[in-house]
Formats: sequence, C-alpha cells, structure tokens
Amino acid sequence: MLLPALAIAGTVFTWSSSFAAIGYALREIAPLPLASIRFAIAAVFALAWIAWRRPRSFLPRDYFTLALCGLLGIAGYNVFLNSGQATVSAGAAGFIVNTQPIFMVLIAVLFLKEKFSRWSWVGTLLGFAGVAVIAAGQPGGLAFGTGSTLIVLAAACAAVYSALQRPVCTRAKPLDVTAYVIIAGAIALMPWLPAGVSQAVNARPDTWLMVLFLAIGPGIIGQSCWTYALKNFGAARAGQFLYLIPTCSIGIAWLLLGEIPQGNTIIGGVLALGGVIVVNSWGRR
Repeated sequence: MLLPALAIAGTVFTWSSSFAAIGYALREIAPLPLASIRFAIAAVFALAWIAWRRPRSFLPRDYFTLALCGLLGIAGYNVFLNSGQATVSAGAAGFIVNTQPIFMVLIAVLFLKEKFSRWSWVGTLLGFAGVAVIAAGQPGGLAFGTGSTLIVLAAACAAVYSALQRPVCTRAKPLDVTAYVIIAGAIALMPWLPAGVSQAVNARPDTWLMVLFLAIGPGIIGQSCWTYALKNFGAARAGQFLYLIPTCSIGIAWLLLGEIPQGNTIIGGVLALGGVIVVNSWGRR
C-alpha cells in the first residue's frame, strides 16, 4: 500500500500548497491574469495528453458539459479564489473553500430532490457559522463583495463543477475529463492572458516558480495522485484524507508567507471542518 499512501500524500501536499502559492504569486501578478497564465501553461500539458490519449468515450453532449465545467470549475473558481485571496489569508481561504461538500449537499437537495436530514441541517449551520467566524477576522467580514464572500462563491463553483462532471466520469477516464476541463477553463480565461504574460515577464524568478507550481502541481500532479488514490482506497475512505488539507494549508502558509494563523481562523476552521464532517457522515444516514 506504499504507492496509494504516497498518492494521498501527493494530493494533500499539492492541493493544500496551492493557497500559499496563490498568495505568494499575487504579490506581483493580479488575480485574473494569474489565473489565466496558470491555466494557459496547464492547458499545454492537457493538450499533449489529449493528443497522446485520443479519447473516444465522450458523447456529443458531453462536450457542452465539459465546457460548462471549465467555465465554472476552472475559470469561475479561480477568478473568485484569486480575487478573494487578495485580502484573505491563505490559511483562512483553505478552510472556507473546503466547505464545498456542504454546497454539494445543498445542490442535491435543491435540484436532485434528495432529503435533507436533521444532521445535514446541523452540519450546514455549523459549517457556515465557521465561515462567519473566519470572515470576522478578515478585511470586510462577510459583507457582499469582500474577499471572504468571493471565496465562498469559489466553493460554490467547485461544488457545481463536481456535480456536473460526475455523469461524464462514469463514461470516460477521469484524467481525460480533467484535461478537457482545463482546456475549456484556459479558453474562458484568455482575455486576461496578455496581462498575465506581461506581469509574469516582469516578475521575480521565485514568482515564476510559484506560477509553474500552480500550473503543474495542484492540477496535473494532484489530480493524477487523487485518481490513483480513488482507485485503491475508494471514494469514501480516500475522501477522509481531504480533511487534512485546511490544516496543512495553514502550516504551509506560515512557512511560505509568514502568515501566523489568527484565533478567528483556528476557531472558525474547526467549526467549518466539523460541519463538513457532520454533513458527510451523520448527514448521509
């Protein structure tokens, strides 16, 4: 079980590092240009993968779904996340984004007519209470348009993206789906690519390293590790390890950015993470 364990470690490290890496790159590159250049680089690898694999398991209607996934899960998510992280600490962003499972449950209730149990309500209220506590320690709090609310919107985009791609993944390989989604997202972000290239050219080498890490680490390496982990552990068991991401993101942000976690972030993070655990365990019974 060494390789599956390493795959889990790779997933947790790359995904939790992304928040600190975004915070570092934002020192010299604006939020939207950063998202654009990051996924322009990732799209080069995605195109190479598609050219090599030549996947043929997609139905004609799947391409519309993949385009929508790219618009929401790549472009929308990263525009909101990067813009939010311009004022919100990396550690706090890691906790807020990981309320995504709560939004997935809400989507199931609203659109798939699934029942919302008492424990689901408890977990949802607990999770959003945690977000409110975290936001209280960030500039602007939870007022509309502040960094915290933008990151909440990023979590909502990620939840919709996860729900949309699920049927496609039953017919196609997950990495093929990911490649097409990355390409679609990169196309949606192209209006900001010239600014991204211009700002990156004038940035320091260490900022360029962060951009390259964001392009290759969380997306390509992280997603590949996650796919391998899912095959070996199963979705339920592998999913439990994702609870490590917010905690790790705080530690990495401390080391890379010198961000000392505030009391609001720790208390709110515990509440938010507790809400997610309640929704994903008792809430599904």
